[in-house]
Amino acid sequence: MPDTAPGQAAEITEIPVAGPEDGPYGITAGPDGALWVTLVHSGEIARVEPAGTVERYAMGPGTRPSVITAGPDGALWFTLNESDAIGRLRPGGDLAVFALPGSGGGPFGITAGPDGALWFTLLTGGRIGRITVDGDITEFPPAAGDAPMPSMIAAGADGALWFTLNQANAIGRITPEGATSVHPLPTEGAAPVGITAGADGALWFVEIGAGQVGRITVDGEVTEFPLADRAARPHAIAAGPGGACWFTEWGANRVGRITPDGTMTGYALPSPASEPHGIAAGPDGAVYAALETGAVARLLPA
Repeated sequence: MPDTAPGQAAEITEIPVAGPEDGPYGITAGPDGALWVTLVHSGEIARVEPAGTVERYAMGPGTRPSVITAGPDGALWFTLNESDAIGRLRPGGDLAVFALPGSGGGPFGITAGPDGALWFTLLTGGRIGRITVDGDITEFPPAAGDAPMPSMIAAGADGALWFTLNQANAIGRITPEGATSVHPLPTEGAAPVGITAGADGALWFVEIGAGQVGRITVDGEVTEFPLADRAARPHAIAAGPGGACWFTEWGANRVGRITPDGTMTGYALPSPASEPHGIAAGPDGAVYAALETGAVARLLPA
């Protein structure tokens, strides 16, 4: 049974981005060589250079920017969870906001799709959305019960989009045409959140409720890897350098790494109770995690 080995050595530095009340949450690498971070509580997007320069762009109060991704058009796209909208920010500060057709959907996860559009989840609305780079929106039900809470979403190697169904305890798949299928997880109460496409052609996800990392092939075969600390609350996961995936352990103040064969390594963060959330591979070979304490951690394994 693969475990997370805690306390492994790594070069970890923290870049101050905001105050702890501002809530750094989602993070992605932009086309401009910077990291882009959502400040969920203050309603801002921050641009963070690896050298430490920070710029902040206001989205407005009551917007709650949550997950962010680089789009096919060279812009940054993100969900505005509280204001039921999708935002687009071009490097340089040009902002556009696209309101969703209904209210109360709670957009959350977002990713670039294989069809040149952006795909997103509606956490409270229980749907999957698609938005073109021109702002045309279509929504699809994931066929997974009344309140499945679709959370994060990633593009798979099979040309489909894969997403976690937090309350349905399953992984969903949707084609660009809108056909959906659902794959139940073996562990009850797994509550999956983060998901990413791995270098091995499978999708990797984290189970915040069960303290596990999961892998699902495009044929629907699921494997689960328990963490040594089952109370670590793994939250987000991203493909990183060397073919491994990296994930945040929100409840254990660590960043974890898992190889395609399931071998795990844990890296303790230097600041106590830093509450790591989003994670992304940077342009410089390092891995970056958004810390709710107000910083971005840069991790380079020794």
